[in-house]
Amino acid sequence: MARAWIYDRQKDKSYRDAVTKAKQAKRTPPGRWLVRYYDPAGKLKSAGTFKKKPDAEQRQTEIENSLNEGSYRDPAAAKITFGEMAEKWLAARTDIRRSTWWKYRNLLDTHVLPRWADLPLSAIHAEDIAVWVAELQKSREEGGSGLGASQTRNAHAVLSMVLGWCVPRRIPVNPAKGVPLPKSSEAEHVYLTYEQVEALADAAAGLRTKYNQRSAASAVNRALVLLLAYTGLRWGEAAALRVGKVDLVKRRIRVTVAFAEVEGKLVEQPPKTGKSRTVPVPASLVAELNPLVEGRPEDALVFTTARGKPLRARNWRPREFNNALKPAGLSGLGLTPHKLRHTAASLAIAAGADVKVVQAMLGHATATMTLDRYGHLWPDRLDEVADVMDARRIEALSKVGSETQNGCP
Repeated sequence: MARAWIYDRQKDKSYRDAVTKAKQAKRTPPGRWLVRYYDPAGKLKSAGTFKKKPDAEQRQTEIENSLNEGSYRDPAAAKITFGEMAEKWLAARTDIRRSTWWKYRNLLDTHVLPRWADLPLSAIHAEDIAVWVAELQKSREEGGSGLGASQTRNAHAVLSMVLGWCVPRRIPVNPAKGVPLPKSSEAEHVYLTYEQVEALADAAAGLRTKYNQRSAASAVNRALVLLLAYTGLRWGEAAALRVGKVDLVKRRIRVTVAFAEVEGKLVEQPPKTGKSRTVPVPASLVAELNPLVEGRPEDALVFTTARGKPLRARNWRPREFNNALKPAGLSGLGLTPHKLRHTAASLAIAAGADVKVVQAMLGHATATMTLDRYGHLWPDRLDEVADVMDARRIEALSKVGSETQNGCP
């Protein structure tokens, strides 16, 4: 069994000489009582020196308890820097998609490592993390990073995952856990009306270059904008959509893959949750999509440039989508292709869809996620439910009264 003990350094001549010199120089003598122990690997370790024996005995008891309970941590293990552990953690993440791996890489390099890389794990505390979270949200003019709530939460999540990976071998608890985080502001969501969606689709379809030529994707822009706004497909899912996955007779789209850019290259990967899903297509979109799928090979991409190349978000958004905002009268709203998912959710909810339907349509992992993001769009249905319950009660009371009048018990 691993054991700990107290050694009296007074037995050593070198210690007695050190005490004498300290007294002559009017300095505090070194501690007399040395706590030593064997760690679980059988290596001899020191747990520090103490002036008073009761303090040494307390430390001895702590060491013995941790060894016996299996909660022992080598103090040196927490001295490793966060940067070293972050690199080990990222190298070990073979369980995630390549695009997710690069997302973590970017968050580490841009926001996490500049603040925490050189600090030992033992020097990272919850209050310091809370201050860092606040600084991420400050404007650049105030010396902050100018991040929104979502990006701030993403940066904190990566920090927390690395620290959590170090528990319990190197640190007892994760100091990032429980730190207050900003909630996604409703202002970050943009909900377009049917009229605004149509205006955006028309503007995107009519884009011209400075040479008065049709833009590279103008031929598919209208259908693409409508699909994003009425089905809630993610950009990568729409860009990777192939003809064989579109059934306009049943008005269904099967989402099985998504595009992601990794080191400048497009790669196909499973959808964000890792699960395929089926998405309904409004009947009015059949005529919009039909020219893009009819008579084409099943493995052909539905949406491409005029030259038949896949659409890339880094090109399509600034050159096509953003240029359509002004003529559509939608400048200044902070609208992005991804935020058309919010429009799809809001229109579906307004049309009477319940949370499970919206969850399935958007491909959220859980209904809780859907409620967290769009729960505020359902409050008016409380009155609807109350009205239905009231009607049923009145109907029941009327029935009871009728039976009583007819002499029924």
